[in-house]
Amino acid sequence: MTDDYEHYEAVVVGAGPGGAAAAATLARNGIETLVLERGVDAGSKNVSGGLLYAEESSPYTIDELFPGFREEASDREVTEHYIHNVAGRDVKTFDLGDLHHHDTEWADSVLRRKMDSWLAREVHEMTRETGGGLLTEVRVNGLLREGAEIVGVTCDELDPIKADVIIAADGVNSELARDAGLMDWEEPEEWFQGVKAVVDMPEGAIEDRFNVDEDEGVAHLFSGDLFRNVRGGGFLYTNDQSLSIGTVFHLDSIADERAEPQQLLNNLLTHPLLADWLGDEYDELEYSAKLVPDSKKVAHPSPYRDRLLLVGDAAGQMQAQGPIIKGMNHAVTAGALAAEAFVDARSRGDTDAAGERYVAKLENEGVMDKLRPTRYKTLGKLGEVGPVASAMNAVTDSVVGRTAISALGDRAEALFNSPFLMGMLPDTRMGYVTVPTVIAEELGAPVEGVNTIEPPELDDRIGDLTYDIDEGNPHIELRDNSFAASGTAVTACPVSAKEFGGGCYRDEYVGTNGSEEHVVSLDTQPCVECGTCAVVADTDWTHPRGGKGVEYEQG
Repeated sequence: MTDDYEHYEAVVVGAGPGGAAAAATLARNGIETLVLERGVDAGSKNVSGGLLYAEESSPYTIDELFPGFREEASDREVTEHYIHNVAGRDVKTFDLGDLHHHDTEWADSVLRRKMDSWLAREVHEMTRETGGGLLTEVRVNGLLREGAEIVGVTCDELDPIKADVIIAADGVNSELARDAGLMDWEEPEEWFQGVKAVVDMPEGAIEDRFNVDEDEGVAHLFSGDLFRNVRGGGFLYTNDQSLSIGTVFHLDSIADERAEPQQLLNNLLTHPLLADWLGDEYDELEYSAKLVPDSKKVAHPSPYRDRLLLVGDAAGQMQAQGPIIKGMNHAVTAGALAAEAFVDARSRGDTDAAGERYVAKLENEGVMDKLRPTRYKTLGKLGEVGPVASAMNAVTDSVVGRTAISALGDRAEALFNSPFLMGMLPDTRMGYVTVPTVIAEELGAPVEGVNTIEPPELDDRIGDLTYDIDEGNPHIELRDNSFAASGTAVTACPVSAKEFGGGCYRDEYVGTNGSEEHVVSLDTQPCVECGTCAVVADTDWTHPRGGKGVEYEQG
């Protein structure tokens, strides 16, 4: 009988920035709130690029919700932004300051373990005062229902819990969103895959090598031919004493090109442009990966069902439009708005109306138009139609296109700084590969430096991660191990590669009855829980049980 289950007014699943914002807003309004986090510590399961923005137009920013946040939980304020168009050794750099300062109060580099664990301590104190609190190492595995109605959550480690509202901030691989039928993993083109290395820097090196003060930071983006034909780009952000260097690519492009994510990252790390920044000694602190939703395609216009409200990546609320990459700030806003919607509904004696109020707030505050801009729906998608995309790409790389770019010269920088144009950029090879390559070839100059660093081998990257293996309880199972059904995971998985026998997915030929069968085998031990294989292979995918699996120290 569900009447015997423990009951809270609110249950928040996930203690990242979206969950923390929701819990803080609920607690400040006296709502009895329980927060459930599956990691051994908040942030131990989380990865981001990561820049956290505070937008001037947003009704909520994280430093307003958590006084002292920037002093205690973030790294450097990023005051300079650049994009490097690359063709071989030729590079043309544009200053993106106008684009990134548009509607921006501040932008800080962050590392998720440091940031989320600080937020969790704040949230725990706030929610304890309401009769709730924060529990770690608890995996919420599904939704509790009475009949067809969602009334609570089920967990691996606890009995089911009922709640008047459930706010799912459990990330891009949200099991609650899937259980409710609000999100799926069917289409690779709806997702990006991010892979990142955190690189240690000697004391004072960031200030010297990047020409910034101790309280300043810089962001560099990279696009062009250094990533073969894969649609996406690279980034470098300065932290307090380290660099976050990574790549973000459309997952369908990684799959189609049979590209290996760790090798694409190495292409960036070893480019001569990075030589002066990285120096002669390379100390990689952590390798990590995650899926990223493409909000233009998957940000849910109505992210709720019954008492369940989705926020952040769980609702597809990740804005990735060319060089505009914003997610954590939208999770903060959505989390606070979801909580606010419940508080409003509760004050009117109709908590069942919280979902509708949440949707209205997302629209009225302009969040949805940032995530799914109208100009993209009306113009940008047209550029993704096969014949149109091919024609635009061919024209760009033609004599006519090259002449136009040469004539445009440094005025092209203004186009890169237009939020309007970036918001309607088609997700095609033209924008990510062809245009940057042609710009570099026509307007750029060769980089003279020599990059001598050697990134770690994949087995060393895996070996340096911390795991608590859940013996006998694999969290992924192959439904179809044929290469045709699941072979893409061999190259797309960030801890797998062809002819590498130590990753999750391995390419094999098995002899049966005198014939050979091309199959894939799976070992979940090295898994970094990014969710890539759930999209590109035929699997049953869940998160590991609470506290099990990979544990990130940086994030």
